[in-house]
This record gives sequence, structure tokens and C-alpha cells, in this order.
Amino acid sequence: MRDVVNAVMRRDLVTSILETNLTIQGNRLNLIAKKVTGWAAIIGVPTLITGYFGMNVPYPGFGEKSGFAASIATIVLAGLVLYRRKDWL
Repeated sequence: MRDVVNAVMRRDLVTSILETNLTIQGNRLNLIAKKVTGWAAIIGVPTLITGYFGMNVPYPGFGEKSGFAASIATIVLAGLVLYRRKDWL
């Protein structure tokens, strides 16, 4: 009878260790997914803005130094706003 109890206790111990390991792996995956999402959002803003201003049609401020400066400032500002969000990166 003692052997049966020991076998059951070992099985429960192994099961709980495996479940703990899976939980830790899931938590790590969630953190990695959160970081990848944050970087994608930060990279997406400059891509959107440069795609808009890279079209072959005039945009607001076309041909002026202030238009170029405004587009660069918008890219940097949007990147900083997204970077400052807590727990993204």
C-alpha cells in the first residue's frame, strides 16, 4: 500500500512541476508578445507618415523647409509618445 501512495505522490509532483513549467513559459511568451507589439506600434507611426509624405502628390508644406521639419517633428513626437507608455517596452 505504501508503494501505491508513493507512486501517486510522485505522479502528482511531476504533474505540478510540468504545469509550473508551462505557466512560466506562457508568461514569458506574453511578455515577448507585448514587447513585439510595442515595437511594431512605434515603427508603424514613422512608416505611416513617411508613406504619406512619400507619395508623388503635394502634401501640406510641400516645397518648404517648414513642411519637412514638421514631418520629422511629427515622426519623433509620435514615436516618443508611444515609447513613453508604461509596460510596453
